[in-house]
This record gives sequence, C-alpha cells and structure tokens, in this order.
Amino acid sequence: MKKYLLAFILVGVTTVAMSQDTRYGVRGALNVSNLDFTPDAEFENKHRNGFAFAGFVDFELSDKLALSTELQWSAEGGKSEELRADYIHLPILFKISMTDRLILAVGPKVGLKTWKDKDLFSTASFSLVGGLEYMITDEFFIDARVSYGITNVIDQDLKKLEAKNHVLQFGFGMKI
Repeated sequence: MKKYLLAFILVGVTTVAMSQDTRYGVRGALNVSNLDFTPDAEFENKHRNGFAFAGFVDFELSDKLALSTELQWSAEGGKSEELRADYIHLPILFKISMTDRLILAVGPKVGLKTWKDKDLFSTASFSLVGGLEYMITDEFFIDARVSYGITNVIDQDLKKLEAKNHVLQFGFGMKI
C-alpha cells in the first residue's frame, strides 16, 4: 500500500510541476554581509564583501505568481578571518510580478556552513529573504536582496554571545 501511495504522490507532483511553465537559470551576486551581535561585540566588527553563485528553478504557478528554488554558495559573516562564514543555502522564494519587468521575491532560506569543522559557528542557519528583480530582457535580470538571519549562528556552547547573519546581495542572472 505504501508503494502505491508513494507512486501516486510522485505522479501527482510530477504532473503539476510539468504542467506549469518551468524556467532554469544561474545567478551571481556581490554580497555585503555582517554579523549582528547580542550583546554588542566588544571587538571591531567590519562588514565582509564577498560573492554568491547559484542555480535555480522557477515554477510558474499563475500569471503573477511563481515559486523559485535555488541552490546557492555564499560568502558571509564579518571581515576578520575568525568571523568569516561560507554557506550552501537553499532559498525558497515566492515571486510576485508587480509589472511585466519588476518582480517582488520573499521567502525563507536554510543554510549549512561549508568551511572549518571545529570553530565557533553552528552548522545550520535560517533566514528570511526579501528582494526585487528587474528583467532587462526575457532572459537577463538584475536583482537586489536582503537576507535577515533568524537563528543564532554562534555554537550553542557560547550561550552568552549571539550572532545573526545579515546580507545584502546585488545580483545578475540569466533564465533559460
């Protein structure tokens, strides 16, 4: 019975996904990121400039609404070496077409760190993302996103200190 139920769900999801307009693409972005400490940091905490690279899939749900899933590598954290953090993120964004060219995107983002095994950072992060996308042509776009960290990215062993990632991204991409 479980096999039949699983097959039915798989066929249903595939049918819905294939019946919609689906577009694939790539995106690169410049990051300006920093950590927001609670209580305030007693050391110099400068922002970090970095890059982000991603591949994505947009599923058109209606004329004005799409669901976008993305797999993104992103350099984040602070400027000093011990505050740098690189992540693999999975943003899931709802995209609302404001005009033919302007799109509003909002949604959650889950991340896993991709660097040192033993450091002061926890392995996972959770953020909320908001942004605007402008279609230059039918294939090329520019965008700006703000990512606000919800979870503490400092390992739970350091309970007196809490830090959240905040990232501003300026991107350029192509849809196929």
